[in-house]
Amino acid sequence: MIRLGLTLGDPRGIGPEIVAKALSDPRIAALGASRDEDQQVRWRVVGPRGTGVAVDDALGEWAPSGDAAADEAAGGRCAGRAVETAARLALAGDLDGIVTAPLDKAALKAGGYDFPGHTEMLAAIAGVPVAMMLASDRLRVVLATTHIALRDVPAAVTREALEQAFVTTRDGLVGDFGIASPRIALCALNPHAGDHGRFGHEDDDLLGPVARACGMDGPFPADTVFVRALRGEFDAVIAPYHDVGMTAIKVASFGSAVNVTLGLPFVRTSPDHGTAIDIAGQGVASAESLILAMQVAVDMVRRRRGRAG
Repeated sequence: MIRLGLTLGDPRGIGPEIVAKALSDPRIAALGASRDEDQQVRWRVVGPRGTGVAVDDALGEWAPSGDAAADEAAGGRCAGRAVETAARLALAGDLDGIVTAPLDKAALKAGGYDFPGHTEMLAAIAGVPVAMMLASDRLRVVLATTHIALRDVPAAVTREALEQAFVTTRDGLVGDFGIASPRIALCALNPHAGDHGRFGHEDDDLLGPVARACGMDGPFPADTVFVRALRGEFDAVIAPYHDVGMTAIKVASFGSAVNVTLGLPFVRTSPDHGTAIDIAGQGVASAESLILAMQVAVDMVRRRRGRAG
């Protein structure tokens, strides 16, 4: 039996709606339609009651009613508690992984969880270094730094951060994606990779030596490296900061990409979009990215089990 937790995210957003749609989708039903008990999939939904989604009895008792989540702080508290509950169950071995519906970062903080997002919260709960990857069938992008202000990026792009991103990416591509000898490229920090110091020395003095030491290709300028990856030259690109990497993957594959947290002792995926509070409750939100995230999570669990066996 494959046991996966499915968190509802911020109940003010589209999380409950897309979870309900995904669970009723025949593609998700087909994941567990196996005569082999080891291949069957059980989803345990974690979140507040009153959202229109059946919450697992053992995992929903902590939550307030849906009406109590009408304000930002309550919504963030519900979302944070769901992630915390599911992650701790996964660490205890009661779940093989988790798939998380979107949360609101400001609400998360207002609700008492001072983390910039899922990635940082899960890293703190698990106590391990992780990397944030957005992956589609066209492109995989990993961030060396995640949710920080642009002005703080140069100081955060250190040798240690780049090396850790490389190791976590390499191990994730091998273990979770089945790529035996991954080709990883490093995206430059500065325009034209600094143009030999004309636009900064970081690429020559820091990123280049790290790339060579780790066996990465690059650093290559941002305006070419993602094109080369899309053409199949690389299995993943490590980006030095959030927007340069996320812009590339979302332009290439928005709605068909999956957020994967590499480095955790359990599987974690999520859709590639946010809470979309402005359209919540209208029945128009697409569940496609969440469905893909659920499919990828099952594939990752199966691949991990195959390697362990």
